Amino acid sequence: MVTMEISVHPVGTGSASLSDYVADVIQVAKQRGVKYEITGMSTNLEGDLDTLFDIAREMHKASFKRGAPRVFTLLKIDDRRDKELTLEYKRRTAVSKVGDA
Repeated sequence: MVTMEISVHPVGTGSASLSDYVADVIQVAKQRGVKYEITGMSTNLEGDLDTLFDIAREMHKASFKRGAPRVFTLLKIDDRRDKELTLEYKRRTAVSKVGDA
């Protein structure tokens, strides 16, 4: 299991509001059926590496489909091979060390 953080940034949309673009990106994860979490600045995904790369590609393209002339996408991948790694495990571990956030 791999966790990925993705942040898709459409550029040159002509508006300061990007919520429709964000909704398109999140819809990709929803349609693909992977576990995801929306944060204030990005989306976290959980799944196998190949699937997450495919989803990241689709998310990146979603903003072009809506009409953005330029898109840059940031990815962070946590691929731990010595134990099962999930978004819930990572959150639970952090909370146990600092208290409930």
